[in-house]
Amino acid sequence: MIYFQIFLAFFIPGILGYGGGPASIPLIENEVVDRYDWMTVNEFSEVLAMGNALPGPIATKMAGYIGYSEGGILGAIVGVFAAVAPSLILMIGLLGLLMKFKDSPRVKRLTIVVRPVIAVLLGVMTYDFFFSSYEGVGLTQTILIGGISFVLMEKLKVHPAYVIAGALVYGALVLA
Repeated sequence: MIYFQIFLAFFIPGILGYGGGPASIPLIENEVVDRYDWMTVNEFSEVLAMGNALPGPIATKMAGYIGYSEGGILGAIVGVFAAVAPSLILMIGLLGLLMKFKDSPRVKRLTIVVRPVIAVLLGVMTYDFFFSSYEGVGLTQTILIGGISFVLMEKLKVHPAYVIAGALVYGALVLA
């Protein structure tokens, strides 16, 4: 029964506070503190503060922690799944709708319009990553990692996941 309660405690706020952002926090508090009485307001505020200190969506971090505290590892899995399930269901539904109308002239025009926007957003993200890397480890390390990554992916056709893992290992061993 506890797993079903954990699921409901995070699925309902996930539906109403779509996206797992700050709008869902009062909804989660209502479920966790008022409805199921798993925590006090003070304990919830401590979990919220801890969740805000970590990167990523707040709702999934809180779902994992509260699910674990109430139902162990399976409770954490159920909580995180319940927090992301509304977005997942909506994305699958929208993908199905998009695939149904993929040959439509309007969808093709939408794709043509969206591609440059995505390219610009990726360019801005790359620029930001480059300069945060430059400030963090220096120009030499940034160019070295970037250059080796480029050669591995473009010339040697190494999968990007392996390049990222290698850069992480390099950073842990050399830059730590």
